[in-house]
Amino acid sequence: MARHDRTRLPAAERRRQIITAATRLVAERGFWGLSMQDVATACGLTVPGLLHHVGSKDGLLIAILEHRDAEDARALDSLLAGPSGSAGAADSACAAGLIGAPGATLREVCAAVVRRNASQPEIVRLFAVLQAESLTPDHPAHDYFVERQQRILNEITALVKTAGTTVPPETTARRIIALMDGVQLQWLRSPGSDLVQLWAATADGLLPD
Repeated sequence: MARHDRTRLPAAERRRQIITAATRLVAERGFWGLSMQDVATACGLTVPGLLHHVGSKDGLLIAILEHRDAEDARALDSLLAGPSGSAGAADSACAAGLIGAPGATLREVCAAVVRRNASQPEIVRLFAVLQAESLTPDHPAHDYFVERQQRILNEITALVKTAGTTVPPETTARRIIALMDGVQLQWLRSPGSDLVQLWAATADGLLPD
């Protein structure tokens, strides 16, 4: 029988520990393969102790997704405000509403998204797995990803409008999102490849100047 670490942690710290452990497990196994017992064991808790912090398995999944969006938003805000005006995470940059970042151009936002994702392959894998799983309406993250996808499309479209293009802005936005998702999947399947270089080479000519 597994021994549980009875060390008491502040609630916020315990929640971060749970989300970190669950993020790794979901990235490896998907939501349907996730065992609450495994998450509890990884955190030195009992299952009832785990449920005290997250409520349910569905609640844990949404907590993971919202936490990652918040973390990416903070990181991208900082990166886009830096000396170069860019740096990086994935489409969660757009999901966090980065269009309001002072002076951020379409190219800068895309570069920031890609460069942050390049630093966290486990998170990119997590979102790739969950986006595929959540295509079924009964998945607990289905509504989350539907809303997130529309929000990203709206924000990229707005950025395209500021850049100016002869192609309808929403069409260009859909192409950018599709290309980014595809490049990221190729990157995940090619350990050792450079996501930043893959994006730069593939996206050349697509992004408006």
